[in-house]
Amino acid sequence: MSSVLSARSDVPDSVPVRPAATVMLLRDGGAAGGFEVCLMQRNLRSDFVGGAYVFPGGGLDAEDHDPGLAARCRGLDDSEASRRLDVPAGGLAFWMATVRETFEEAGILLAVRPDGAPVAFDDAQVVERFARHRRSVDRSDRTLLDVLDEEGLLVDASSLHYFARWITPLGALRRYDTRFFVAALPDQQEAVHDERELIGTHWMRPDEALERHRAGEFTMILPTIRSLDALRRFDTARDVLDHAASIASVPAVLPTLVESPHGLRIRLPDDPDGPGASFDARSGLPVVDVD
Repeated sequence: MSSVLSARSDVPDSVPVRPAATVMLLRDGGAAGGFEVCLMQRNLRSDFVGGAYVFPGGGLDAEDHDPGLAARCRGLDDSEASRRLDVPAGGLAFWMATVRETFEEAGILLAVRPDGAPVAFDDAQVVERFARHRRSVDRSDRTLLDVLDEEGLLVDASSLHYFARWITPLGALRRYDTRFFVAALPDQQEAVHDERELIGTHWMRPDEALERHRAGEFTMILPTIRSLDALRRFDTARDVLDHAASIASVPAVLPTLVESPHGLRIRLPDDPDGPGASFDARSGLPVVDVD
């Protein structure tokens, strides 16, 4: 199974850092109560974390910066988005990328009608029409803005709350500066993987996902693991969203890669587990190396 952190670049400084965005979709309920988060399995043949369980998301594209798309946004403008992300300008593009990627990868459209009514895929014809929209955006035949214009919709930026930021360590073969968001699954929409980049959709309680990872049932990379761990302290999806909406500042987490006789390790800055806490770069599991 490939991993962005399973090997090191020969020329670390030459690997560019690409801005990216991802979303933890949440829903209340489940057999054991509490809330669940949506995890999707990447294609086993992917050259980036193939087979790993991830949240929907991806790198920013040029279209995410389209002023026309920003004009179709409800609840947030670029000035406020940039302030929240602590960037000079262009912050709203992270919200737009999250909405676009979630639509492409999971079939979920975080949009509303001009009167604020949520988009509802409530009959077979609507489901099929938006499935066609999704395929055309995924193939780059059309843009998200084209779909919003045709359907008379607005991006519901207020439904997305900034939660965390992870930067891939120096030395990795691919590097991303990823902003993590949280959002509630819209009523009358269902997450469905795209059968291309993603091959499975799973709703799980954070504790269950972490237990299955520790048991070796599936693979996750460290930012996914730590994000799930952060969700564990909340009782409901509403609790998560309210907390995220109240966050004043989100610090960037930039781990370091360390070679050890036992394999490549990840070290976190100011880790609560104590100085020197390290994780296996391939599995994301905590390790204690004994020389």
